[in-house]
Amino acid sequence: MTSQEEKLQQVAEVMDRISEDTSVPRNIRRAAREAKESLLEEGGDPVVKASSAISILDEISNDPNMPVHTRTTIWDALSILETIKE
Repeated sequence: MTSQEEKLQQVAEVMDRISEDTSVPRNIRRAAREAKESLLEEGGDPVVKASSAISILDEISNDPNMPVHTRTTIWDALSILETIKE
């Protein structure tokens, strides 16, 4: 497994935790599930997968209903995904 694939897997696990956290609003859990699915798609370029997940997470990162701990976690995940894009 390459470094990029390991990072994708790491972020997918974080998205899984967010999507199962009942203290997080449904729309944010749904976006976390979508991001996870895009990261775990078979085949494809890791850069494209990361870009797709970044797009999904960027849309929800400023949601005013998001708990602070979840926002911080999403920002951390975005930071990891940004390293894949470069």
